[in-house]
Amino acid sequence: MTGEIRRLKTGIAGIDELLEGGIPEDFFVAITGEPGCGKTIFSIHFINQGIIEGDKCIYVTTEESRESIVRQASQFNMKFEEAINDGKLIVIDALMGREDRWSLQNLDPEALVSKIVEAKKELGYGRARVVIDSLSAFWLDKPAMARRYSYFIKKVLSKWSFTILAVSQYAVTTAESFGWGVEHIADGIIRFRRLLRGGELKRFVVVEKMRQTNHSRYLHEIDVKPGVGLVVLGRVDRRVEDYRLPPDVMRKILDSKRRTEEVL
Repeated sequence: MTGEIRRLKTGIAGIDELLEGGIPEDFFVAITGEPGCGKTIFSIHFINQGIIEGDKCIYVTTEESRESIVRQASQFNMKFEEAINDGKLIVIDALMGREDRWSLQNLDPEALVSKIVEAKKELGYGRARVVIDSLSAFWLDKPAMARRYSYFIKKVLSKWSFTILAVSQYAVTTAESFGWGVEHIADGIIRFRRLLRGGELKRFVVVEKMRQTNHSRYLHEIDVKPGVGLVVLGRVDRRVEDYRLPPDVMRKILDSKRRTEEVL
């Protein structure tokens, strides 16, 4: 590799160290995992760090309202409402279907990219961060389109030099919504996991892929602290096999992936 790789910090102590300092600029990164394992909080940290560094920040929310995202950020002492009022952040609400300028009336990929570009023009010139939370919502009723939609969104937005986090939902009971299309075209994959150990919920993160980066290949335990947000507790000492999904679940996922690719 030649030339300097500019990286964007995530704002989470312990995560940037796994990525040689941060996510490479202009990358399209898939943030995947089950519900409740930290994907949205990770995304909120990423946007908050952008606000601190003076980046132009856009957060697209499809599964929570704009107010909910702002409220979550405030729980971790992140001032999203102030950033919105100061013209540093635009939160595009794709859930409530309201008529205001920064809402989407339907989950249409073309409408999404048009609204993101419009938001960037409103925020002005400069390095930009985008979170789409979640991209899976755009193909819930047509999972076979996941790769095509993901490629379209990446292709169009790459012309605007965005660094993008695309959240992809995964539920073991609905493997169809995993969003394989995102992972196929992503420059990086950061996977979140959760499981019960001794009756206690544990959360984990692993960097599965990050181009142009000598990233960590180890599973790390994470937690969410009130008033702080996501923290890295340390590298997991147990075997990777201890955290794999059950064989029958893996078969469902692989079968779903094969069917999707056959359709495409």
